[in-house]
Order: sequence, then C-alpha cells, then structure tokens
Amino acid sequence: MTLSDIPISTIDGETQTFGDYADKVVLVVNVASRCGLAPQYEKLEAMQKQYGDRGFTVLGFPSNQFLQELGSDEAIKEYCSTTWGVTFPIFEKIKVNGKSAHPLYQELKKTADEAGKAGRVSWNFEKFVVLPDGSVSRFRPTVEPDAPQIVELIESHLPR
Repeated sequence: MTLSDIPISTIDGETQTFGDYADKVVLVVNVASRCGLAPQYEKLEAMQKQYGDRGFTVLGFPSNQFLQELGSDEAIKEYCSTTWGVTFPIFEKIKVNGKSAHPLYQELKKTADEAGKAGRVSWNFEKFVVLPDGSVSRFRPTVEPDAPQIVELIESHLPR
C-alpha cells in the first residue's frame, strides 16, 4: 500500500485518501488538546495561513495514546476551532503506535528522524513532512513547526 492509497476520515466523518493531498506539501502532525505542546497549534495555523494558497496544508490527527486528548471528535473539533482558530483539516482520533496504529502512521513511522531513528511516535506533535513526490521527513515533537529545517523543506518544494 502506498501513502496515497491510505484511507483517512475527517473529524466530520468524511472519508478521503491521503492521495487527495498528493499534489501538496503536507505537514502531518499527531495532535492532543491537553498536551503541554498544544501551543504549537498556533504556529501550525500560522503556517497554514502563510503557505496554504501555495500548495501546502497541515493535517492534524488527534490521538489519545499519550492520554492527553479530549474524549470525543466533537470536543476536539470545538477546542481546535475556538482555542486556536484552526482552519487546516483535522481528522478522526486515531492510534499512532502499537498493533492498532492507523495505516498512515504505520507507513510514516518507517521514516527516520534527523538522528536516524525510525519507529514509534515518541509523543504528541511529532511532525512528518510529506512532499508531492512521496518522500517523507520526520521531526520529533520538540522541534517547533516553524523551525528553520521544516520551513526550508516546505518552502523549497512550493511554487514561488
């Protein structure tokens, strides 16, 4: 299975595939409302606003695997909208690790981070930049969304 074939469900229950975003530079992030890193939502939204009309999107995948996400998709949607003004797509709550990890994360986790380490998602707000050619770069949770290495990667693959 390629990344493009993987089905994903929006927080409103609409079924898509990751391939619906294949022509974009995509920043995939496992998000959690009650995490100390939740202020990264602000930077993610700023990036969406800055680059969204140039072929970029953030895709947020809520996960409660670290016990810091709200209970229902409705509560997550409301939190993202009212607290951070999120306009980028948010998807149904998923698992990112273990045997029942979502197929998207099963594929993404094969990518090594800057230190050469692949495997388990270590915490909320781990980031994967997926380019239109299907290549993936991985950044750990404490790397801010607007860190130079992420911004340079994104900008280098967007039309001028």
